[in-house]
Amino acid sequence: MEEFLQNYGFLLVTLVQQSLLAMSLYFPLSAGQLSLASPGFYALGGYVAAIMATADYFAPWRDALGWAIFPLEWLIAGLVSALLAFLVGVPALRLRGIYLALATIAFVEILRVVCLNLAITGGAIGIFGIPQLFESRWGYIWIFGPLLVITLIFSYRLDRSRVGRAFKAIREDELAAGAMGINPTHYKVLSFVIGAVLAGIVGAMSAPFLNTWNARQGTFDASISYLAYVLIGGGRSLWGPMLGAVLLASLPELLRPLKDARLIINGMVLVIASIYLPFGIAGALQRLKLSTLKRYASLRGGR
Repeated sequence: MEEFLQNYGFLLVTLVQQSLLAMSLYFPLSAGQLSLASPGFYALGGYVAAIMATADYFAPWRDALGWAIFPLEWLIAGLVSALLAFLVGVPALRLRGIYLALATIAFVEILRVVCLNLAITGGAIGIFGIPQLFESRWGYIWIFGPLLVITLIFSYRLDRSRVGRAFKAIREDELAAGAMGINPTHYKVLSFVIGAVLAGIVGAMSAPFLNTWNARQGTFDASISYLAYVLIGGGRSLWGPMLGAVLLASLPELLRPLKDARLIINGMVLVIASIYLPFGIAGALQRLKLSTLKRYASLRGGR
């Protein structure tokens, strides 16, 4: 077991991490918002943790709190992400569809350029030598794993709450939801903030995991990757984003023996899944389940 964790621990933690980032995109999508801002908040959370862990003016805090500085970093990263998400979300979420996607991509790029030109973020070089929380990389499963479980429980409860029903109503028809007394702007901003807080906390946890942080952590490419996780896994299912993240994040590693050909196969998987799985993997599994139940019911009725 120890040897397995040493060899594949980094991959396992990465799969859980990517699942969490896919979930951060799931929340605004559940309210019908095509937001691609998660990489920006992920990068922001990582910078918060990296600066607090390495800057000299935070040294008294680190000496006084010891290991407890790490949960404080996660908390502050979540709060900063929530504040920025609110400031960005109120004007941006007046847009819809592709226009909202373009606005959030612009936000990610603006944040990346700002970080490239600030001394506190290390500029283009970034921040190195971030203190580790665990001696081995696989040890980080003990913080990413519980966060994923908490996120899934929270998502499950949210989907069945009044807020979750409002999200679904806005996703299906925003005008009809507004006519029923639902405030679309309020709930759209709320879903955006929830996703941003999750991405920010994951970023704060990832900074010591990666041991370095720079502007390449939040890019347009990352936005497309997270969106692919949700679309391939299934954007209308709680388990869909996680399934998509596990599949697409592990596929390059599984195809590594094929060398450069793995990139072609990876692209083919995306294309085929987009064509033949319009509702994602979770949607296909749900339809298969319903089809099986109908067939079973018809067989029992024919007896």
